[in-house]
Amino acid sequence: MTVAGLKARPLVPAAPARSVRGDEARQELRQELPAEMRPRIVASAEPVAGPPAPEGQGAPVSTVSRRGLDAFAFFVANLQTGFGPFLAVYFSQAKWTQSDIGFALTVGSLVGLLGQVPGGAFVDAARSKRFAAGVAVIAVAGSALALAVWPSFLVVLLAMALHSAASCVLTPAIAAISIGLVGHARAGERLGRNASFQALGNAIAAAGMGACGYYLSNGAVFYLTAALGVPAVMALSAIRASEIEANSRISEEASPAPSEGRGGLRALLANRGLLSFGACMMLFFLANAAMMPLVGSVLTLRASETATALVAACIMVPQAVLAVCAPAVGRATERFGRYPVLLVGFAALPLRGLLLASTTNPYALVAIQVLDGVSASVLGVMVPLVVSDLTRGTGRFNLALGAVGTAMGIGAALSTSIAGIMADRLGSHSAFLGLAFLGFAAFMLVALIMPETRRSRLPEGTAAEAP
Repeated sequence: MTVAGLKARPLVPAAPARSVRGDEARQELRQELPAEMRPRIVASAEPVAGPPAPEGQGAPVSTVSRRGLDAFAFFVANLQTGFGPFLAVYFSQAKWTQSDIGFALTVGSLVGLLGQVPGGAFVDAARSKRFAAGVAVIAVAGSALALAVWPSFLVVLLAMALHSAASCVLTPAIAAISIGLVGHARAGERLGRNASFQALGNAIAAAGMGACGYYLSNGAVFYLTAALGVPAVMALSAIRASEIEANSRISEEASPAPSEGRGGLRALLANRGLLSFGACMMLFFLANAAMMPLVGSVLTLRASETATALVAACIMVPQAVLAVCAPAVGRATERFGRYPVLLVGFAALPLRGLLLASTTNPYALVAIQVLDGVSASVLGVMVPLVVSDLTRGTGRFNLALGAVGTAMGIGAALSTSIAGIMADRLGSHSAFLGLAFLGFAAFMLVALIMPETRRSRLPEGTAAEAP
């Protein structure tokens, strides 16, 4: 081949030499390729800039982030277990009077009740939900360390207040991270997985801390609680913030325009579905919160020698049911909708009250607590999920979750007083019947006024309607 032949051959310009960009480049590519290849090649050449995947289907979530959220839910449950029944034992061993113990616990309860809405508002305002959760974990661990190192009255009051305030931030932060990570379409399954790991964390921590208090000291329980803050923060750091932000943006694009729901408290008060759900939850806890204390009293009277072991079994049985059933509940909410699953959880409550009223057999009382696990499985998933449905696109999810939590706290606070009065005047049998009646009223309220909050999954490019 001669040099002249080489010169006569037309040269194909290299790809980097092409100076035409954007639409002009794609138009030129269409003209150069055969007709049968144009649609396939052009489709791969053009960037995907249209609407995101169908509603709620977020960007892929890495295994590291999923495992990190699993571990975070587990260790947070470990942390919170240290502030359960071990507090009263610790204070009693420190020679505190019952009035001082009651006052310290009351301070924590009041802060926990009044801090629900501000805690949710703080999480809404925080640019990073992981940062809000991390601050809350450090505060809980710090309050446990303060209880162990300086068990004076003033320090204990401050520690209890700090723990309750941090818990008001931690609960909505976990829900926000979970929904932000997987998107709304898979939120039910993710929240069910959270509840399962939290139940496992509660059970394992209760056993471990009980052994720690028995073989070491009751103060060692709070050193262990403070130490558990380290793996909790490590697990939180494994959740990738970029994945939360990516899925949050996709959810916002699939939601109504923000102008429809940025009115803060006024918008929440005008949300009929949210008000209905709050009323249902308050009535549920009005019937539910006192049942376990009443069961403990009956077991103490009927089987005093084995009462401690039986009460422990009453606590462990619902946790076991919760750990097993919560993931299935999350999947059921996506398959059948929120409304029928919510009815199942509420229906278990009056049935449990009736069965408790019908027997005094200690072992039967323990077995009936399976129904408590059923309700806990449903509500552990449904409370954040329904609130998320009802506030989608408003930017007020955590604020609304705090408001519902306040309603639940009010119901729980009134429940023990009402049940105590009924038990003193009418007996435990009548008290269980009264709580069963309140549970049936809660079930009927859900059946009559609660809407189905799950949105239908829309085809790509279809706008979603507000609930």
